[in-house]
Amino acid sequence: MKIKLAVFFGGKSVEHEVSVITALQAVKSLDNEKYEIIPVYIDKNNCMYTGILAGKIEYYTDIPNLIRQSIRVIPVREGEKILLVKYPSRFGKKVISEIDIAFPLGHGTTMEDGVFQGLLQFLGVPFVGCNVLSAACGMNKYVQKILLKNEGIPVLNCIKITSKDYFSDTEKIVKLIAEKVGFPTVIKPINLGSSVGIKIAQTQSEAADSIEHAFLFAHEIIIETAVQNLREVNVAVLGDCDEAVASECEEPLAGDEILSYKDKYLSNSAKGKSQLDKSSGMASLSRKIPAEIPTELREKIRKIAIESFKILGCSGVARVDFLYNNSTGELFYNEINTVPGSLAYYLWEPVGIKYPALLDKLINLALKRERENKNVNFSFETNILSGARLSKLGGKNGK
Repeated sequence: MKIKLAVFFGGKSVEHEVSVITALQAVKSLDNEKYEIIPVYIDKNNCMYTGILAGKIEYYTDIPNLIRQSIRVIPVREGEKILLVKYPSRFGKKVISEIDIAFPLGHGTTMEDGVFQGLLQFLGVPFVGCNVLSAACGMNKYVQKILLKNEGIPVLNCIKITSKDYFSDTEKIVKLIAEKVGFPTVIKPINLGSSVGIKIAQTQSEAADSIEHAFLFAHEIIIETAVQNLREVNVAVLGDCDEAVASECEEPLAGDEILSYKDKYLSNSAKGKSQLDKSSGMASLSRKIPAEIPTELREKIRKIAIESFKILGCSGVARVDFLYNNSTGELFYNEINTVPGSLAYYLWEPVGIKYPALLDKLINLALKRERENKNVNFSFETNILSGARLSKLGGKNGK
């Protein structure tokens, strides 16, 4: 019997379109002999839709039309079953499909940051990837660095500021940046990926524009030291807290000071080719695989990536990004992507793991976690309510 696999993607995020590409790449590569695949597109209002067209990339050039030809659904629990039910249901409940396991493939806020994982965990449906806590930590660039620094992982000096703090006393914040971080500095939203909202400020006079740009995308931002003579090196990790392995390393080639959204997803635009049409996603990025780095550095990066993955409690596949000063030899952990673009499949193929096999491994890891959770008690018998009586609280003058 086939496993009923619901692939969720899209969502209210600036990485919405990237998520569509990642998810439909996976849908195309999943083994149809093993899985009954149910694509569930989530629009930018977080409404869910399914249907035959939802799994076809060519229909995403006209999303309003796609939605009109799809079925709006909501996930509900009924006994031991998780169902996708038509919404609204005017003439009684109409079950569209049952779900055995969920495969969340959304990037960014509400989808990758623990919010959607919380919904799945609340419903009790097994799901691929990080749990609520590791997803949340993986998305928050400041929290993850504080945790990892405490465990001895090399991270850059950084500070966190809120929009309220900044606009209340801009001069004070700019001085704080100079004292705690220094210039040049990298300024970015605290909880976004795909290089959205990131700028480099070379001097104090440039900081204001970069900070205000980042605040367009988040209420909190992180400001950290900019690495000089920079080379970026990335590696993927597959597994869970029990056992994890690292992929081959890559060196992405940026067209600017830092790797931009354009570098990642629109690098072929000048050639008249749309990445959405090609369904190539992160696989289109100009890169060197394997990265042209010494063997000792390669193994150091892979080791730190696995350690970081386990410290944060991750599961599934993640991409860990590093910053390397080519002059001094200093290496710094940059960030983790717990739902990496294209699931970083291009980093696994060089070490002998093809994309369909990678997807199988991810699903098996989710099923393993579900088996382990069944051995944990989430409630216990108590008679605490048997004699409970509540008196009226408050009253005149708070008495």
